[in-house]
Amino acid sequence: MPESRVPRPRRFLVCEPRHFAVQYAINPWMHPDTQVDVDLARAQWQALIGAYRAHGHTVESVEPVAGLPDMVFAANSALVLEGRVFGAQFHAPQRRPESTAYDTWFKAAGFDVYRPESVCEGEGDLVPAGRYVLAGTGFRTTREAHREVQEFFGVPVIGLQLVDPYFYHLDTALFVLDDDTVAYYPEAFSPGSREVLTRLYPDAVLATREDALAFGLNSVSDGRHVFIAPGATALAGQLARRGYVPVPVDLSEFHKAGGGIKCCTQEIRS
Repeated sequence: MPESRVPRPRRFLVCEPRHFAVQYAINPWMHPDTQVDVDLARAQWQALIGAYRAHGHTVESVEPVAGLPDMVFAANSALVLEGRVFGAQFHAPQRRPESTAYDTWFKAAGFDVYRPESVCEGEGDLVPAGRYVLAGTGFRTTREAHREVQEFFGVPVIGLQLVDPYFYHLDTALFVLDDDTVAYYPEAFSPGSREVLTRLYPDAVLATREDALAFGLNSVSDGRHVFIAPGATALAGQLARRGYVPVPVDLSEFHKAGGGIKCCTQEIRS
């Protein structure tokens, strides 16, 4: 274990939860009769932004659009690698207009944006991991989108089959700690995909179902600091023993829509 892990400054894109609500159900976490505490959601989101900035990261915002309650989940908007933007094609009709709002922001910021032909939900299912892009499928993003990603970026894409609807996006079941290490919940994946992960990451951090359901794997790491749900106590302990520094941030109000820290965070990789 390194004596001191080195953080890398990141550039994040977020969207204020001004219009956040649970108005429909597109995953098992969502129930349309759920009441969202908008003030609490805003305070929790602001605490996340404050934590990022306190640790040296750059945070930029896209303007929220009325009528798009899930737009706060910025990670689903795109995958950005080496300054190239692979946009989103949402599975649920309710979320499809989000793509236009995010594409407009990226274009205004000087990026060219590729809109995929296949269903693809950005970093929700596309996780850059060193030499690879780990790509989830089974509930949202399709295998055809995996092929589009590989052709667009020229980076090897490793397809992983998700099998538990509570972990409908890859970023709810796995996150990258650094270029060589990931953390994941094995039972979220098919047997073959678990074998792939074991081969690629024999020293991975394995999470319990309890920590996964606490959104502990919907975390963001800068290589040293891990912004993590406070309920994922066993996972945080494992990370600390390996030399990472857990930074608990409570986004429990967003769990009502099936989202957490990573869902609210798009990384712009130049």
